Amino acid sequence: MNNRRRQILKELNLLPTWYFRSDTFRINQSSLPEFPKNEDTISSFTFKENLEQSKEIDQLKLAVSHCTACSLSKTRTHTVFGTGDKNADWLFVGEGPGAREDETGEPFVGQAGKLLDQMLSAIQLNRRHMIYITNIVKCRPPNNRNPSTYEAAQCEPFLTQQIALIKPKIIIALGKVAAQNLLKCDNSISSLRGKIHDYSGIPLIVTYHPAYLLRSLPEKAKAWRDLCFARSVMGSLLQNLSPFDNTSHST
Repeated sequence: MNNRRRQILKELNLLPTWYFRSDTFRINQSSLPEFPKNEDTISSFTFKENLEQSKEIDQLKLAVSHCTACSLSKTRTHTVFGTGDKNADWLFVGEGPGAREDETGEPFVGQAGKLLDQMLSAIQLNRRHMIYITNIVKCRPPNNRNPSTYEAAQCEPFLTQQIALIKPKIIIALGKVAAQNLLKCDNSISSLRGKIHDYSGIPLIVTYHPAYLLRSLPEKAKAWRDLCFARSVMGSLLQNLSPFDNTSHST
């Protein structure tokens, strides 16, 4: 193992903090999304449009809270609809709530949530701005098992409507279950990573679930490359370039 490889593994696998290395990954800092500095930058038309969109998302959240379409509704404590900026450019989708999420009604809390926050911080993002986080299913599968095909199918209309209302510029599928359900495939995560997939015209990038990374530290380096790839794709989008012109990167 050469010194450079050892240094990367040390930074990404043995330390709890993720941080951005522009000299290593050559990501253009200007590619990050810019946020409005004050309300004057938002037109009255956009404000009204966003208000209506927010109401529709709240109505959808209420509908989810009353859903009894599958047996998960019988064992849940809370539904976990999603959280974040309702006008997000970035949409992160996991597989389903865990025990802590079921207790709080919020996605990605606990150790996996902390790691996700570090991953976001590494590419200079956070949950408060331009990020929305949700799951394939909105209720916790017992014993944190993967959701069944039937359970995912019952929740799919809610997720589809969420995506339609949020209108993200890019989707990040966190883990195999999320990727396979969004892309309607049974491919391995290794074969899905490193490529730009098309979800109804929205670029979709596949990476590992934070809970998996907590158990498999060496894979953090791969997840880091996925995040850098996603950020470069967002840079193309912000420059009004088609991200599908360059559909893969080294994994």
